[in-house]
Amino acid sequence: MFYLVCFDIVDDRVRQRVVKCLKSFGQRVQKSVFECGDLNEERFLKMKTRIEDIINSDEDTVRYYPLCKGCLKNVEFSGIGELPDHGKYRIV
Repeated sequence: MFYLVCFDIVDDRVRQRVVKCLKSFGQRVQKSVFECGDLNEERFLKMKTRIEDIINSDEDTVRYYPLCKGCLKNVEFSGIGELPDHGKYRIV
């Protein structure tokens, strides 16, 4: 599954820790948005658990949007950027 992950985190240090975590699961496409591909349920839960251990749930928010392959081919954007690279991910 492909996930779009976005966040709003108050503390700079906490934000950097979340960014570091997310970089191991996907690629940053905007300052607070990551595209994470090839995540089966186990990897998704691992990512989510790590993030929940880092953030302050009283003041921070992280949202996870699952996108199917059909949805990915319909992604559009304006300005600079690239379409999600869903072709390079394969389940082995």
